[in-house]
Amino acid sequence: MNKEELVKIKEKALNDHIPIIMDDTLEVISNILKEVKPKRILEIGTAVGYSAICFSGFLEEDGKIDTIEREHDRVELARENIKRAEVEDKINIIEGDAVEILPSLNEVYDAIFIDASKGKYPFFLKEALRMLGAKGIIFADNVLYKGYVMSDYNKHKQRTAVRNLREFLAELQSNEELETKILEVGDGLAIARKK
Repeated sequence: MNKEELVKIKEKALNDHIPIIMDDTLEVISNILKEVKPKRILEIGTAVGYSAICFSGFLEEDGKIDTIEREHDRVELARENIKRAEVEDKINIIEGDAVEILPSLNEVYDAIFIDASKGKYPFFLKEALRMLGAKGIIFADNVLYKGYVMSDYNKHKQRTAVRNLREFLAELQSNEELETKILEVGDGLAIARKK
């Protein structure tokens, strides 16, 4: 992996106000991936490819990341960034809406990273659980959503996202096959491991 290019990719995303994984969130996930050495990772929400590039450094040899992104411009930029970071042999971008793509996937993944439309998290969870391998881990970013999820926040604009994130967290925590932790790093990170 070309680390110099990775630094440039991060700087450009931040300058362009494209949301990318926060440093403290990345550190927590990286430490876990280092430990488990996944062979297959699924990422829901590619953006500019920054997190996928970072995760690719922890794959088992011959490991692969499938990452889904619906915005064409971001797909193009992610392809360019992945090439510049010299990890295009490890990352496969699937262009399209995750709601349509996920049901058509039948892979088994060791780790699944959810970082896309907050209102769709319950749907993403259902699909993630279907494809999660034994001892697999689900990471979900931004689950506290600026603190709204744990407060009595009820502004109309964010209401659906907040309600669906609450439903997502309740489902994670009540699922007896999972051991779930919610960390207050970044904008909230859920880590659910299959028991």
